[in-house]
Amino acid sequence: MAKKLGEILVEKGLITQKQILTALKKQKKEGGRLGSILVELGYISDDDLISVLSEQFGVPAVDLGNIEVDEKVLKLIPQHIAERLNVFPLKREGKILHLAMANPADIYTVEDIKFATGFEILPHVASERMIRKAIEKYYGVGGAIAEVLSEMEEKIEVLEEKEEENVITDTEAAPVVKLVNSIIAEAVKRNASDIHIEPYKKVLRVRFRIDGVLHEAMSPQYIFGPAIVSRIKLMAKLDIANRRLPQDGHINMRVGQEEVDLRVSTLPTTHGEKVVIRIAKKSGLGIALESLGLTGKAYEDFVNALAKPNGIILVTGPTGSGKTVTLYSALKRLNQPGVNIMTAEDPVEYDLMGINQVNVRDEIGLTFSTVLRSFLRQDPDIIMVGEIRDKETAEIAIRAALTGHLVLSTLHTNDTASSITRLVDMGIPPYLLASSIILVEAQRLVRRICQQCKRPYKPAEDELLFFGLNQEQNLTFYRGEGCLECGNTGYRGRTGVFEVLPITPTIRRMIVEGRTSDEIMEQARKEGMKTLREDGLEKVKQGITSVDEVIRVTVQ
Repeated sequence: MAKKLGEILVEKGLITQKQILTALKKQKKEGGRLGSILVELGYISDDDLISVLSEQFGVPAVDLGNIEVDEKVLKLIPQHIAERLNVFPLKREGKILHLAMANPADIYTVEDIKFATGFEILPHVASERMIRKAIEKYYGVGGAIAEVLSEMEEKIEVLEEKEEENVITDTEAAPVVKLVNSIIAEAVKRNASDIHIEPYKKVLRVRFRIDGVLHEAMSPQYIFGPAIVSRIKLMAKLDIANRRLPQDGHINMRVGQEEVDLRVSTLPTTHGEKVVIRIAKKSGLGIALESLGLTGKAYEDFVNALAKPNGIILVTGPTGSGKTVTLYSALKRLNQPGVNIMTAEDPVEYDLMGINQVNVRDEIGLTFSTVLRSFLRQDPDIIMVGEIRDKETAEIAIRAALTGHLVLSTLHTNDTASSITRLVDMGIPPYLLASSIILVEAQRLVRRICQQCKRPYKPAEDELLFFGLNQEQNLTFYRGEGCLECGNTGYRGRTGVFEVLPITPTIRRMIVEGRTSDEIMEQARKEGMKTLREDGLEKVKQGITSVDEVIRVTVQ
């Protein structure tokens, strides 16, 4: 079968003989289906594979990204059987069960399902990977959540009115524990960065922030709200009885093979306590610098600044723009046995071997400025300050840079040039800034177009005008149509758009002269700096992101 599939693909001009040999070597070494390996290697798309398999087996193909599944049909085949046999039930018509299969010629699987369900089986072909995704989506943690909610709702139905309050605040009740665990597990599985649990009048809403955008995940009955919030507060070691003041805490836990740190924030609202959980994956902060999205001159300027023995490198942008990931990536590059690296963070998000990390705690007087002073007596080579929030911290960071240390920090500003004026507004003399800062970088996160459903199109006039382009340039842009892989959003994953301003002699002189941020920006662009929007345009042209995403995160 493998040979025949390969022959068909080569005959259709979809792959080369060399690519088939590469895939066969991988198959021999690691096992698996040839078609799945070809998709994994990027030689063919899922659509190509399904089309050829349909022709090969003589059965209809099915697009699992655009199906509606009846829960009653899912119950016909238990999850463990679907996973073991790699099949997915599509629909039932009388005594016929339509079944998605990666290998419709497998008569043993057809007979097993026929025996287990009592239905005649009508096979459809789908790729192994898409069947696995469908099982995850419809049977996975989402299915567990639905089961728990059903269990809780049944329990509520048999309650007397007077007993209701006692049950819904019982944080140790098995369904509540299972529901909270399922919500967290689902969020981690879907690569969410935040979980929002929001009470409204007669409504409880749970939303996940995925790739920077909030999506509604579920809406349990509002009476479960107090029990869910109390369970989360118990896990985060917060005061359950205190519902009138905001509280902050954190939970360390393992979800499957993933170790995660959950930062919990509660806030009293008019209809109850709202909870936001920030999810920090321990594995997500060790990204190599070259994988962040920095390219060309911007990448070279950033790497050159990191190679300097002293000076300040500022990473700027709003909350949620990936500044921490960039700093950790820089530290990972700088982390060598011959240097002493010290960090002051609020909080420490990722444990880095070989780096001395300190948690800032304002409530006991352990502020950024206090920690920085102590660092200077600890013989550091490189210092990372989580954020420059005030004049005192800025002054100590400058003193450290001027006395032979490399200092990395963040600042909440919209672009590179305005970081200079922000520090001047804090009360730092321009001549000190000019002599200490070596590079300022601004960044935003944009969603990546899903590679499975990415399609080219000719941009409309208003899209071109946004970038100052015209129709004569005959450009092709891309967008995602939505599929099972990306949850029908058209996007999967994120990358950065960057603006990197190296402090050249000309820029340094302009800082001392007190020039405006607009004048500094104009000069930087003359020297080859790309603005956030210009970097975004490059990524739109390359098919990495869309015009909508660049519009969403950048300003003129």
